[in-house]
Amino acid sequence: MKKDKKPMFEFENKERIILRDYLALERTRLANERTLFAYLRTSLYLILGGIAFLQLKDFEHIKWLGYLSLGLSVMFLVVGIYTYFKLKNKLKKYYTNDNPED
Repeated sequence: MKKDKKPMFEFENKERIILRDYLALERTRLANERTLFAYLRTSLYLILGGIAFLQLKDFEHIKWLGYLSLGLSVMFLVVGIYTYFKLKNKLKKYYTNDNPED
């Protein structure tokens, strides 16, 4: 007799995850990390640009651009981290069975 193995991962609705679906979830997780790194990289470039604009002595009239760049870098950092954890939590629901009825 063949024993039924319990699937390694399950959806919330108890459907069995096949290899194709598991690999799709892994690709999505890796893409999420790659997107976070892009947000971080953009934030760092904006910080560097803002510092450069603030240090220009001959262009005092565009100091506002440096402050704007620093503000945007903080915004990019916050948005990137927020979206990363939001999608990570959604993916975690697929990896684990959070059904309280069991």
